[in-house]
Amino acid sequence: MAEFKRFKLDGVVEIIPVRHGDSRGFFSETFNKATLKANGIDLDFVQDNHSLSRDTGVLRGLHYQTPPFAQDKLVRVTRGRIYDVAVDIRTDSKTLGQWIGVELSSEAWNQLLVPKGFAHGFLTLEPDTEVVYKVTAPYSKDHDRSIRFDDPEIGVEWPNIGHPPTLSDKDKVAPSLKASITGF
Repeated sequence: MAEFKRFKLDGVVEIIPVRHGDSRGFFSETFNKATLKANGIDLDFVQDNHSLSRDTGVLRGLHYQTPPFAQDKLVRVTRGRIYDVAVDIRTDSKTLGQWIGVELSSEAWNQLLVPKGFAHGFLTLEPDTEVVYKVTAPYSKDHDRSIRFDDPEIGVEWPNIGHPPTLSDKDKVAPSLKASITGF
C-alpha cells in the first residue's frame, strides 16, 4: 500500500506509491481514488497536465488559480528530479506564507498533494525533467495567478543550481504575496 506523509501545513501530503519490479521493469498504481479516500483525501481530478523542462534550473511558479477555479494538484515526476514547493496563501490560516519543499524524482517515485489555497512551484534539478500532475479544476486564464518565487517574506530556500533560474515572462513580473489578492 502507498505511504502517506503529512506535513506541518495542513493538507499537504507526500504520497509514495508501491512499485513492483522484476527483470522486465516495474508496475505501479500511481493513482487510486479509493486508496486516497481511505487516507482522508477525497478529490475529483478533472484534468492531467504534463510539462517538460529541457534544462536544469527551470523554475515554474509560484502558481495558483483563484476560486471558483482553484485547483488541488497531485504532482509527480516521470523523468528527472525537481524541488517541489507549496506555499500557504490562505489569508485566515495560522500558517499563511509558510512553505514546504520536497524533492520529487522518478527514482524516488514520490508525489506531492498540493491543496487549494496553496501556491505551487518547482525547480528542475536535472535536464529533460518531466512533471505530470492531476488537477481538480480546469485551467482558467482569468483566474491564473503567480507569486514571486523569491518573495523575501516567504523565504523559500531553493536549491543552489549554480546560476539564476530560468523563468517565464509571467513569473519574472509576479507580485509578492502581500501584494496579491489570493481569494482564499
